[in-house]
Amino acid sequence: MTTHYIDITLLPDPEFSHAHLLGALMVKLHRALVQLKTSDIGVSFPQHVDMPLSRRTLGAVLRLHSASGALDELMALEWLKGMRDHVQVSALGVAPADAKHRLVQRRQFKTNVDRLRRRRMARKGETAEQAAAAIPDTVERKPNLPFVQVRSSSTGQPFYLFVEHGSLQVEGVDGGFNSYGLSLGSSIPWF
Repeated sequence: MTTHYIDITLLPDPEFSHAHLLGALMVKLHRALVQLKTSDIGVSFPQHVDMPLSRRTLGAVLRLHSASGALDELMALEWLKGMRDHVQVSALGVAPADAKHRLVQRRQFKTNVDRLRRRRMARKGETAEQAAAAIPDTVERKPNLPFVQVRSSSTGQPFYLFVEHGSLQVEGVDGGFNSYGLSLGSSIPWF
């Protein structure tokens, strides 16, 4: 149950943008959650504001949600090593009992038609013309969600981790979180 939280606030840095630091923080969190083999810890971005695409951001605060024991176990790891000069970590707090809830989850998109066609050509041995006929330009979607750029620990390739904030709900829902702390059905308190 997500009864407690810890806020990790990115500090201003003349050399690194908040986007770069948030990506590094998410990669470190991902590694720690994989190491713990847990699906009990969720994240939210309390400074997220739904704005026009050009100004959409996750903000400078990463909030960790879980039971106090799970958060204590996470923070006992040295997962923030190398980030301590770039973040401020709050004390463990209790989520307000009357807080609304929402799902904060990953969304994946088929975003690049050329990449999809190259994959199809390699997979099926097709020519560029055959792949173009099978995958029209209209399948490409332009996501309008905020994202964090991270690097895959398995392939080393960078990718965008798009984050969708669901609508506010009165009641919380249990269902677990993925290895980035994003919802697999569980809601987090939104405050």
